[in-house]
Amino acid sequence: MRIGKLDKYIIKKFIGTYLVALVLIILIVIIFDISEKIDDFIENEAPLKAIIVDYYANFIPYFVNMFSPLFIFITVIFFTSKLSQNSEIIAILSGGISFQRLMWPYFISAFFIALFSLSLNLFVIPPANAQRLAFEQTYVHGGRYYNTNRNMHYQISPGEFVYVESFSTWNNTAYKFTLENIKESKIVSKLSAEKAKWDSTSQSWQLKNYFLRKYDGDKETITSGNQLDTTISLTANDFYRNEKTVSSLDYFQLKKLISTQRMRGDSMIKFSLIESNTRMAVPFSAFILTLIGVALSSKKKRGGIGINLGVGIGLSFTYILFLRFSQMFVITDTLSPAVAIWLPNMIFAIIAVFLYRIAPK
Repeated sequence: MRIGKLDKYIIKKFIGTYLVALVLIILIVIIFDISEKIDDFIENEAPLKAIIVDYYANFIPYFVNMFSPLFIFITVIFFTSKLSQNSEIIAILSGGISFQRLMWPYFISAFFIALFSLSLNLFVIPPANAQRLAFEQTYVHGGRYYNTNRNMHYQISPGEFVYVESFSTWNNTAYKFTLENIKESKIVSKLSAEKAKWDSTSQSWQLKNYFLRKYDGDKETITSGNQLDTTISLTANDFYRNEKTVSSLDYFQLKKLISTQRMRGDSMIKFSLIESNTRMAVPFSAFILTLIGVALSSKKKRGGIGINLGVGIGLSFTYILFLRFSQMFVITDTLSPAVAIWLPNMIFAIIAVFLYRIAPK
């Protein structure tokens, strides 16, 4: 399993073709994206520096990772088909190298690409997404954000529950606010307010027209007033979080958020779990798609590399669409996030093993 000249030759071809495909497709996508958003940039007076630095510089890592399966498939299909058409694969196998040994440099290359993709997912893309989403919110969506959720229930700590009928992002105010404390299945206190306004300076909620009920056995004490400041483990940022904002959290922040959302019983946890599993599933797909690509393109065909490229692009788009479609199984509570997100890898792994077994023949 030592790396020889043949291994270095294949690794060089693999990585080199991958980088070339990466640059070419990114340039094409950026051109199309500019043509689509140019009107929004002009209408919202987006500065040129912000477009280049805050948006496109952060858009590239996001796009590279999202379509990494496509780049890998195109790379493997393209250069392996060329090796096959030039009879290099036949010469390698005739020289006594088995098909299994031929896969060694491919998997080494796939390992580096998977490591690159995983590094993007964990360290580069989250802060890049934070800047990109902030730019889109300001210069594409015109700074508008609306929270359309209603009747929100949260467990902010063990035995402490919050209910909010609606939240206005215009003035950071929660309406029909209720805070309940429960111990040993019995309610201890219930704090209700007509509205609760978030104070970013003191990091607390200002309750308006509140009623505080305290229960001690059969005894009930009621206190009311016009205003009351209270601090709880819930901030205005929790109401701004949606399915996109979880992509701006790094590994540790996302892990902490999932733990908090699970404790709160937050329905938004499904998007956090989708993000967490996707960050691991996409890099792992590099090995599966590499195996499929080599198995499909290692045999010389009369039609040249065109047929292989067509099949490769078709399969890669099928994988990407399947990966996106599997998220619907999570949203509709059909499958757990781990099963749904890893399902495309499971199915394509079975296809890869089948193609690998018949490829040497």
